[in-house]
Amino acid sequence: MISEADGPAARSRGIVVVGNGMAGSRLVSEIRARDPRVPLTVFGAEPRQPYNRVLLSNVLAGVTGPDQIGLVDPAWYEASGVDARLGVEVVGIDRRARVVHGSDGSAVPYGTLVMATGSSSLVPPIPGTEDGLPGGAVTFRTLDDCSAIIDAAAGARRAVVIGGGLLGIEAARGLVGRGLEVTVVHLAGHLMERQLDPGAGKVLARTLSRLGIRARVEVNVTALRVVREASGPRVTGVELAAPGGGGDGPEALDADLVVLACGVRPEVGMARAAGLEVDRGIVVDEMLRSVSDPSVRAIGECSQYGGTVYGLVAPAWEQATVLADLLTGADARARFTGARQITRLKAASVDLVAMGETHHGDDDPGVEVIQFADASRGTYKKVTIREDRVIGAILLGETSTAGTLTQLYDRAAPLPADRLSLFFPGIGGAQPADSPVRMPDAATVCQCNNVTKGQIRACWEKGARTADEVAARTRASTGCGGCRDALEGIVAWLGEQDSVPAG
Repeated sequence: MISEADGPAARSRGIVVVGNGMAGSRLVSEIRARDPRVPLTVFGAEPRQPYNRVLLSNVLAGVTGPDQIGLVDPAWYEASGVDARLGVEVVGIDRRARVVHGSDGSAVPYGTLVMATGSSSLVPPIPGTEDGLPGGAVTFRTLDDCSAIIDAAAGARRAVVIGGGLLGIEAARGLVGRGLEVTVVHLAGHLMERQLDPGAGKVLARTLSRLGIRARVEVNVTALRVVREASGPRVTGVELAAPGGGGDGPEALDADLVVLACGVRPEVGMARAAGLEVDRGIVVDEMLRSVSDPSVRAIGECSQYGGTVYGLVAPAWEQATVLADLLTGADARARFTGARQITRLKAASVDLVAMGETHHGDDDPGVEVIQFADASRGTYKKVTIREDRVIGAILLGETSTAGTLTQLYDRAAPLPADRLSLFFPGIGGAQPADSPVRMPDAATVCQCNNVTKGQIRACWEKGARTADEVAARTRASTGCGGCRDALEGIVAWLGEQDSVPAG
């Protein structure tokens, strides 16, 4: 049943999207792909075109230019009849009148309002941050942040990264690639504790050490050290203390550059001010409607469904697809019922895939755990299994079976008889399950964009002959980029099949 908020009357009043990041820009393009006429306005606080935040670490490392990570060409908006207000923040929402107020003084009416405001960086309330971040201290969230880090790194010798999660590791890898001495300081007992178990965290720390990155875990940053200069305050280092306190006073680490990668929080202040129900994110149902107001929707990192705030790109893009189907009437039965979260870290010399429940040990009789570790080579592999189904996995350092494990985890498919094939492709002379030869057409190749092998094959049959052409038509590999090798392998295999003479 379509609610009034999904019906023709709401569409005729137009759709306003607040936020033009990875979720909002994807929704706008998905809506236009389904309906070229519905009035559509998007507000973006950043003045530039939307870009792929997942690839910011590549920009920081210098392997990708800022102009190479754009998602939507600004000229597309006008050509597609989209009112794009880039560089204009939304300063107020009048739900009774159904009007959005912009920082440029505009008042835009809506039939449906979509909140896609994303997240903002967390800055810990410690001495040295009372009046904002001093010079040389930068968060790592936006392209402007990335540019500021690059500028600061040009005149720096030592850097401290606060936070050993995914963003912190990516920032550290980028900085050491620019020749800096880098130390990562992390409060938890091991790096990336949300995705990795302690064993994997230790192997990751050892891998980073070989790259020139020192990791300090179980330490708390208690202050930024700051000096006052004519141009303003400037960071000179950080002070550390063990979580339990004690000792002879704080330890100091000197630094010319401090990157704060302490996590993010959903950007929900505007939603809260408008009277919408907010927990950690804007609470929505399976149609992505605010539980407070069905004419307001929310997607991406600012939304919360089933008690979960999804912080990865694949769920956000899945939500955008579902919502575009609903708002345009393309599929009135579309629903978002949750998503499996798969984390990828693919930096130079650091290759990691983690998914699902990874922290189980031998103390859980209902869970089978398979592990392999070779710390000297930076390799750690773990699969957790319940009732003959993969419920979690870690592949660090060698990820050739990531496609197989992702399929098994995502589809809850039965396991192969030989468990070792989950770690070592082609074991026993068999083809690896993620080889193009054995991969079924229904297998998902690109998790970020939900592109299957069958869709890639269909694209090939319609004339696409290179990985870039397939990517342009299907969006495969345009998210985290972790499936690029698989995409190129499938395209090469299709080319080989096409060249085999018949008969």
